[in-house]
Amino acid sequence: MTMHRYDEESEAIAQAALDYARRRITMDPPPLDGPLPEEVLRERVGQTITERGLGGLEALRVFVEELAPATISIDHPRFAAFVPAAPTKAAILFDLVVSASSIFGGTWLEGAGAVYAENQALAWLAGLTGLPEGAGGVFVSGGSAANLSGLVAARHAIAGRRGGRPARWRIACSVHAHSSVGAAARVMDADVLSVPEDERGRLTGPNLRAALARATPEERDALFAVVATAGTTNAGIVDDLAGLAEVCAEEGLWFHVDGAYGGAALAAPSVRHLFDGVERADSFVVDPHKWLFAPFDCAALLYARPLEAAHAHMQEAAYLDDVNVLCEWSPAHYAHHLSRRPRGLPFWFSLATHGTTAYRDAVETVLALTREVAAEIRGRSDLDLLLEPELSVVLFRRRGWGNAEYGAWSERLLREQVAFVLPTTWGGERVGRFCFVNPRTTIEDVRAILDTMG
Repeated sequence: MTMHRYDEESEAIAQAALDYARRRITMDPPPLDGPLPEEVLRERVGQTITERGLGGLEALRVFVEELAPATISIDHPRFAAFVPAAPTKAAILFDLVVSASSIFGGTWLEGAGAVYAENQALAWLAGLTGLPEGAGGVFVSGGSAANLSGLVAARHAIAGRRGGRPARWRIACSVHAHSSVGAAARVMDADVLSVPEDERGRLTGPNLRAALARATPEERDALFAVVATAGTTNAGIVDDLAGLAEVCAEEGLWFHVDGAYGGAALAAPSVRHLFDGVERADSFVVDPHKWLFAPFDCAALLYARPLEAAHAHMQEAAYLDDVNVLCEWSPAHYAHHLSRRPRGLPFWFSLATHGTTAYRDAVETVLALTREVAAEIRGRSDLDLLLEPELSVVLFRRRGWGNAEYGAWSERLLREQVAFVLPTTWGGERVGRFCFVNPRTTIEDVRAILDTMG
């Protein structure tokens, strides 16, 4: 087989690949599986990159029989660690179409149809937040890339408004902000002002105002952005968005809202009030590959005033002159990338296929499950519910357990293919944690997990 010609061998590989994809999509549930030590994989798989190649059928066999089982199925209904994923079948299938279509999604010139569709999905998200007319943005790989790009745009915009730059810039957030905020600060060579949280773990307007009152004039001049979290990863807590927006408006600060995990709950009327104030964000992040049922990797970055982001991110070169025209919407202008896959298309296709009402109902199903789980934990004599959940994260204590017990329990659950659950730390204590996003997870699934705690 030549590398670029479609021949009989290509047809055989295509059929085998599509057969596997079809089997995987129809698994209900998929196998949980789990990691293997490198030495085991080395023994089972051996060297796959060779001078003459394995051939497509053999390479696919190695993946299906050896490599795929050594990965955890993030869409398993008992995957309740980190933030899971639960892509719709429509989104998964269309991801195959996007890959087969060889689309460059960085410019309108090369990807107008794809960008048009992505922008409709972004417009739905902007409508959920209540951002002003004209808001828009881009799909990037994940919340880390989105937070970095949003904060780069923030720094550029604030420097322009103030007409100068301090010796070092500063970002304000709480200790519960996502780790990518600190990483973005390091990349930008900026400092972080850690603002104390309230008794529930929220970053609030009054606490931010108090922190600013304690700061020196030089420290206040260095501050350019406040990062609020709309659903913390560890506990699912939504910061005081309205109060923080008010302080940012008073102080001339960029208001960046990281809703990578929790922003999906904007689709749910039952908790929409928790997000009051998000409509005043200068930039907003939500990851459809988390709780909006898209496959990896897909994060949406929205700007209230996209032109400010374009001025910060547009790359200039002679060969780009014909695409660097702001009358057309080129996604490369709105984040720290140039080349990009149109990763928002599977999300768009799923939205277009199922409709937004189905999305609302799916998110509400997860929220209802979370409330059931909280009640289940309250009803068990050996467990303590640590926080009343706001979104879909549940923190709980198994009385008498410490780090060793939680660790052994987590390892046993995965080894026995019951579930994938990891402990976390809250208030200095090792505790249990569930994070739900899959509407196919049931209270019976969670009871089966809790029953293993003895």
